[in-house]
Amino acid sequence: MLLIPSIDLRGGQCVRLLKGDFAAETRYELGPHELLARYQRLGAPWLHIVDLDGARDGTPANRSLIHQLAAQRSVQLQVGGGLRDCAGIDDLFTRGVARVVIGSAAVEQRAQVAEWMHRFGPERICLAFDVRLDAQAVPRLHTRGWRHHSALSLWDAVAAFADDGLRHVLCTDIDRDGALAGPNLALYGEALQRFPQIQWQASGGIGSGADLAALAALGVPAAISGKALLEERISLEELRPFLPNA
Repeated sequence: MLLIPSIDLRGGQCVRLLKGDFAAETRYELGPHELLARYQRLGAPWLHIVDLDGARDGTPANRSLIHQLAAQRSVQLQVGGGLRDCAGIDDLFTRGVARVVIGSAAVEQRAQVAEWMHRFGPERICLAFDVRLDAQAVPRLHTRGWRHHSALSLWDAVAAFADDGLRHVLCTDIDRDGALAGPNLALYGEALQRFPQIQWQASGGIGSGADLAALAALGVPAAISGKALLEERISLEELRPFLPNA
């Protein structure tokens, strides 16, 4: 399993939200460039960068900063947040971003996103589906920075792109995000069972080395971690098996 550190940007600063709540924000003194250098030294070949302002408002607000991070070319960047058009995707690829993450548009503009996948190729597009479990434990999608609820299930959303070569899906359990209470193993186990061909990225709840080991034991291809790595809650010895360049 590959560990992909996450850097969430809001107003040019590194932050973390608790369960997707913009009012429950923690700001960190470390800047984005310092964090990128730290994770590169740890041996991470990929970083996940989120423009939270863009995710909420639909207009990328940290684009120039993301350009600067991509220009370093020391790690491969996977970038999302507010990507709603082809021009924005083209811009990021031109600047050196390796993969873009499409969230709300994958729900609201399905046909257009399918066109992007065919144009840029399935390796360069990751769909991000953020979910909350309903009363029947069905993962229902939330969009626009997790503020808008959709009746669409995770399973229906993934199936809708089955004929478009979908390969990478990032799934975040919103109610575990930033809580450090452990990932939703049942959710990711079901995801792997339903769609074994997808390169799943598990996000939300990772707080320890044991959490990483549990996801790896399930067979999850990749895991995203933000707060636990920012706060150095996991030892280098525990991280090393999931960082190829360590």
